[in-house]
Amino acid sequence: MIESFKHSWLSNLKGDSLAGIVVALALIPEAIAFSIIAGVDPKVGLYASFCIAVVIAFAGGRSGMISGATGAMALLMVTLVRDHGLEYLLAATLLTGVLQIMAGYLRLADLMRFVSRSVVTGFVNALAILIFMAQLPELTGVTWHVYAMTVAGLAIIYLFPYVPVVGKNIPSPLVCIVILTLVYMVSGMDIRTVGDMGELPDSLPILLWPDVPLTLETLMIIFPTSVMLTVVGLLESMMTATIVDDLTDTSSNKNRECKGQGIANIGSGLIGGMAGCAMIGQSVINIKSGGRRRLSSLVAGIVLLLMVVFLSDWVSQIPMAALVAVMIMVSIGTFSWSSLRDLKKHPMSTNIVMLATVVVVVVTHNLAIGVFVGVLLAAMFFANKVGNILYIGSEEVDPGYHRTYRVVGQVFFASSERFSAAFDFKETVEKVTIDLSRAHFWDITAVQALDRVVIKFRREGTEVELVGLNEASATIVDRYAVHDDPAAVEKLMGGH
Repeated sequence: MIESFKHSWLSNLKGDSLAGIVVALALIPEAIAFSIIAGVDPKVGLYASFCIAVVIAFAGGRSGMISGATGAMALLMVTLVRDHGLEYLLAATLLTGVLQIMAGYLRLADLMRFVSRSVVTGFVNALAILIFMAQLPELTGVTWHVYAMTVAGLAIIYLFPYVPVVGKNIPSPLVCIVILTLVYMVSGMDIRTVGDMGELPDSLPILLWPDVPLTLETLMIIFPTSVMLTVVGLLESMMTATIVDDLTDTSSNKNRECKGQGIANIGSGLIGGMAGCAMIGQSVINIKSGGRRRLSSLVAGIVLLLMVVFLSDWVSQIPMAALVAVMIMVSIGTFSWSSLRDLKKHPMSTNIVMLATVVVVVVTHNLAIGVFVGVLLAAMFFANKVGNILYIGSEEVDPGYHRTYRVVGQVFFASSERFSAAFDFKETVEKVTIDLSRAHFWDITAVQALDRVVIKFRREGTEVELVGLNEASATIVDRYAVHDDPAAVEKLMGGH
């Protein structure tokens, strides 16, 4: 117990503390921007990022991953806030937390095993593109000072690690933010700063209960939004956890992460914050800045709150160009450049799944839709590929009297037509043996195909014998096959 605590919290004190500070600085403008997208006061996003980051540090299932207010979640809140106001959003946030905890106990995170690697790669590349695109407004219609500061920031980020002694000990994004802020304060150049994004809160959050009537009507208003927030929040969190697993070569408890996200969102709703989830950009910043343990998320949340409440005069002077440089670094580091190189050697189906996921996510800005399309395409390609691995051969055991068909492969909805078409029903033989010892029947469609084959042979006056069914196939065939039920046979073959 003590050793586990030390490993989770104290084994990387310096790296986690410095990384947490960098993440906190990067969280501020994003939390404000996401609040604006949702149509609420900036403090709603800032309080949410503080609470979610702190709670996830204790309750989450993936150490080193950062959670907070996100753009994907903010987009889903717009209609509810516009039509019913902030109080209903807070109620929806509480319900989202409850649904996410339920998802954790139902072990819905186990469904992640159905998300192929090509979908994850597409998701990562799409997010990298969206992160970069989100920086373009800060680089459009601005003076040359902004471009100079951004380039200088990127130079610091990529070159500082090569500085002897200190280069490996201090996160270069933190150095970038500090140096560019000092340059701005000394020069007084006319560029956008964090203070221009919106007013920072001047007080600590307090516990409160949403001022909405506890009625069925309220539930009907908030439930659709809460369901969407639950699905998108868990999906983005699970995908981000998978990416952090890869970056750190460690594993995570995704069902615990579902519960942790739910607890964090309940906490956020109770202090006036919006719903949130894992943030891939900030998680990458944390990992690349040396954050590995739960302490990094805790430091990020606490430092965020302390800075916006007590150091707002200093924080407001951080130039947006410095944070743009950091996010461009995140975009470059997040994108899977090897996936472009692999396009030539990977199967066409894999490339289509990856590219489709990227395109749908980028066009719709909806991660859930993009991942759904990717999973659907991957499933279709897989079903088609497995469906084609079916061989049916035959031999005459006794010419003119007995023929044996040997079925090898998987019989299911995608291969059932090929299965049915492989038999010669017009051949005049007394007996047909269908050897299924190397075949597997997966679903009702496959059983119905077998029924049709048996029934058609019998209508031609041929005796049919099925041999070699494995236990699993026999179970489904015995349960659903109807070729020995005259009434069901007439119903099945009606019109054929």
